[in-house]
Amino acid sequence: MIPKETISSIFEAARIDEVVGEFVALKKRGASLIGLCPFHNEKTPSFNVSPAKGIYKCFGCGKAGNSVNFIMDHEQLSYPEALRWLAKKYNIAIEEEEQTPEQLTANNERESLYVVCSFAQKNFSENLWDSDEGKSVGLGYFHQRGFTDQTIQKFQLGYSFDQWRGFSDAAIKAGHKLDYLVRAGLTISKENNEPAEPGTRDNQPRFFDRFSARVIFPVHNVSGRIIAFGGRTLKTDKKIAKYINSPETDIYHKSKVLYGLYFAKKKIAEEDNCYLVEGYTDVISMHQAGIENVVASSGTALTVDQIRLIQRYTKNITILFDGDSAGIKASFRGIDLVLTEGMNVRVLLFPDGEDPDSFSKKVSGAELKTFIKEKTQDFIAFKAQLLYNESSHDPIKKAGLIKEIVESISLIPEPIYRSVYIKECSRIMDVDEQALLSELNKLRRKKQPDAQRQEEKENQVPEELLHFAEGEKAVYKIDESSAEHQEKDIIRILINFGKEKLKIEAENEAGEKTEEEYSVCEYIIYEIQKDNIEIENPVYLKIFQEFIQKQEDVPDANYFIQHPDPEISTTVVNILSSPYSLANWEKHSIGIQLESMNLKQSAAHAMYALKIRKIEMMIHDNQKRMKESGNWEEQLILLEEQHSLIKAKKIFSALLGRIVLK
Repeated sequence: MIPKETISSIFEAARIDEVVGEFVALKKRGASLIGLCPFHNEKTPSFNVSPAKGIYKCFGCGKAGNSVNFIMDHEQLSYPEALRWLAKKYNIAIEEEEQTPEQLTANNERESLYVVCSFAQKNFSENLWDSDEGKSVGLGYFHQRGFTDQTIQKFQLGYSFDQWRGFSDAAIKAGHKLDYLVRAGLTISKENNEPAEPGTRDNQPRFFDRFSARVIFPVHNVSGRIIAFGGRTLKTDKKIAKYINSPETDIYHKSKVLYGLYFAKKKIAEEDNCYLVEGYTDVISMHQAGIENVVASSGTALTVDQIRLIQRYTKNITILFDGDSAGIKASFRGIDLVLTEGMNVRVLLFPDGEDPDSFSKKVSGAELKTFIKEKTQDFIAFKAQLLYNESSHDPIKKAGLIKEIVESISLIPEPIYRSVYIKECSRIMDVDEQALLSELNKLRRKKQPDAQRQEEKENQVPEELLHFAEGEKAVYKIDESSAEHQEKDIIRILINFGKEKLKIEAENEAGEKTEEEYSVCEYIIYEIQKDNIEIENPVYLKIFQEFIQKQEDVPDANYFIQHPDPEISTTVVNILSSPYSLANWEKHSIGIQLESMNLKQSAAHAMYALKIRKIEMMIHDNQKRMKESGNWEEQLILLEEQHSLIKAKKIFSALLGRIVLK
């Protein structure tokens, strides 16, 4: 168990804008910050962060919560695990019973994989720095590549001994289970039926290391945890694969990971641009040269999930190519995916025979930055020029390539950008602009039904936000047989104003009118219990019961935002969040009647509205029973009850200022 005092310290340290800002590029908007939601795909920001309240809310998918909730959702962690994650980030010591590797593996399946990957990284790094074989072979190779010790330590590079199962034996000796070593992709078991590397002996043991005799490149997730590895052999045997990578696991899906993003995300947001390269050494060399906003797809074709990872931090991506034209053309499909996602794509072509790794070692950091700045060009113009150079003397081929370029332009969501690119393409290809526009419109019309369905899906509003203004009334789409909306309003007032004092009229024993002071919390609890009103929504009931238990020290919004029950904290954040905010109208001499200015009326009206709703539900239930009853005596009793309920409804409606017609 983590002590309450420590939990409070974690919440105080974990500023919501800092925690969320590690994963989402946030921009100031009024008192809040906005960005693209990391929990669903969107092109228009609807993810709102309130530093003052310490909460986040997405008005697109409905996700909401505090710093701990965010880490729980984003990193798929339990409540205690999320607290530990934040405690580590803010260097807060947690005094609790030390857990053995066996206890850690028992916590949950995913955490066990993280634990063995973390152990593996430490083991490979120790091999590199603390053993003769590691220093001469592994460290020697990295130094030969031009990597400094500081760079090697930053990326936590390592070395795996040239042994059948040196790592696996060390891990098992340290208390890690073979099952998790296999599931993390670190160990190969004969039960897996995985073939051994070519060139290895036939008399294989029951299990053996996947990465033996290789230098190691750990792969981090966005929050910095080790999830996978890449290993490069230093042997010259052509039968042995030069690079091998971790297989897919419960914590590693290569199509959803970008190498180096953990180290690059801050700079990507600051520079508002992301450089995309091919491999591990390209990323590391660029960092060492002073360019840190760089990631790699690690040799895989660029995927939509990887693009959306970048999109959290910037809408601008620059793809760095070596001089291989065949490789450039092969990447066009991936770039079309980037355009479809509404991102701005630029490209940089290195001289023949050079790549980011080799070129960054031949020039100074300043010269590299200048080269990139001067040689980077827009992708559409680059593609048009490249294809035009290849087809200018062949009209048939030229026509086909023009169509291919227009196809790329048609993927761009923004009409203004499409128009600019059509003009540029017309100039480069020496083709009539109107002809290109006709082809563009034809392609767009073909795609329109699919695009429209996708847009409708993205713009779908959650149930709780399905409301609109009708005159001066708010009309809500809710279940007519429930009082959920009215219950929510009662809970909202308790959370926002529960501690505030009200003066309530009362009569003393002599029948004289007096004024007594009560908290809003005491008033609402008294009114609900007096009329035996039941709170039906289970989460609202849990919150209401907390207020009953703590009437002497009424909990505030912060108490519920930091509540260990994620259901309660998320619900409270949803109640406190609003997609709208009042402008500063006072400076225009426009008066605004705030709820806090007339709290007594607000609390009373909320109670009247709840009671009216409960009465309406009873009336509806009575009508149903009257129709179903075949006993006239029972019907008379029900009819009498119905008259009483209608009368009560009129009384409360009059107090609320409503006119009841029947």
